[in-house]
Amino acid sequence: MARYKKKRVRELQHDRFRDTTISIFDRLGTLLEGRGKAILYGIGAVVLIAILVGVGVTWSRRKADEARRALGRGIAIASTPVNPASPTDPATSFANEQERAQKAIEEFQKVTAKYGDPYQTEARYFIATNLLFVDRDKGISELTELSKSKFSDIATLAKFALAQTKEADGKYDEAAQLYSQIASQNMAIITPETANLRLAMVYQKQGKKKEAADILFQIADAARKAKDTEGATLPVSAAAREASQELQKLDPDRFAQLPPEAPAAGLL
Repeated sequence: MARYKKKRVRELQHDRFRDTTISIFDRLGTLLEGRGKAILYGIGAVVLIAILVGVGVTWSRRKADEARRALGRGIAIASTPVNPASPTDPATSFANEQERAQKAIEEFQKVTAKYGDPYQTEARYFIATNLLFVDRDKGISELTELSKSKFSDIATLAKFALAQTKEADGKYDEAAQLYSQIASQNMAIITPETANLRLAMVYQKQGKKKEAADILFQIADAARKAKDTEGATLPVSAAAREASQELQKLDPDRFAQLPPEAPAAGLL
């Protein structure tokens, strides 16, 4: 009932606005006559469209905030620790990964049912990654489909998750192909450094020591030489730092050829 009353108030306010607007245009139109009146109605239409767009933007922002909060609830569940030793309490921990994944899936399904894109597709991505714990084949199928999404960030994330799944399953050729594709896309969501680091790790598992060392060297070398527009040395990323560590273990001689790493800004 309260909702209906609010709706009627909005309808009545809209009617008063419409009547007042038309009355003003009619009075001014009488003074200008003929083409002047047509011009005024044209201006009025533009004003009304602008107002409606403003209302639409406000509503859209409110729905977007609501959708983001809904996604956040699902992400919070998916990030909850797993602790078999503690009593099951979704607020603090889950007994196992399957239980946590199922609960997260249920939360993300609420998003897909209520909101449109991009939030619906984002929720589908999180559902797919959690499905890997409860229905692996279905999760892989969903990730494969999402890797072709029109939303480039989601497509890249899905492809990366799919590559990790292939790597975990020992399907190294397929994983390497996916990591190579991601690296060539040069996306910020999964950087070439990160994709190439995983590619090098796959090569190591395949016994391709030289190929792995070459990639690790390239990552570390480029990171240590990178500078900003003012010529200052850029901080080394986590992926580049890990590449250096892996290179040192894999091929100490190649590691020794790297330029010295610049000291952290706080140590200067």
